[in-house]
Amino acid sequence: MWDERYDTDDYLYGTEPNDFLRERVDLIGEPPKRVLCLADGEGRNGVYLARLGHQVLSVDASPVGQRKAARLAEREGVPLETLLADLTEHVFPAEAFDAVVSIFCHVPSAGRPHLHRQVIRTLEPGGILILEAYTPAQVPRDTGGPDTPDRTPTATELEAAYADLEILWSREFDRPVIEGRGHTGLGAVVQFVARKR
Repeated sequence: MWDERYDTDDYLYGTEPNDFLRERVDLIGEPPKRVLCLADGEGRNGVYLARLGHQVLSVDASPVGQRKAARLAEREGVPLETLLADLTEHVFPAEAFDAVVSIFCHVPSAGRPHLHRQVIRTLEPGGILILEAYTPAQVPRDTGGPDTPDRTPTATELEAAYADLEILWSREFDRPVIEGRGHTGLGAVVQFVARKR
């Protein structure tokens, strides 16, 4: 599905970073930090972080998306490491990253507990998680996001999954999400920030 969606000349979600990431990026700390970008697709968020001087691993399940991410990084003149992986199964090394960025990373509910555990595992003590996702309230809208609630988390789920972290921000609300032709209007989102103790 994602290979087909990304197989175009343009960038489905544009080439600019997500607004919430841009607002919270200072929490990652002074570069160069090691940053893991989950479901990074065509690379807009990973390349943005690399432009700031961070060492970025951009992970996605679509080789087409990853090729476009590599092209975007080359165009911007920044290094970007990519990894092709299924986030519901992949095991990340322990305490390998200073930050994990999860922007509209929507995986089935059955695979999310594994992913949540991996995020906690791979963060260094003091490391930060920055996450934005659509909630189940987004599903009936035609402005982007999954077409099934099974792929959308809630703040309650995230707060329970990351209860061992210091939760700095957790909020569900509606906001305009205008990102390329993939996200095109008012979105029901959860924004979540937490730090590993």
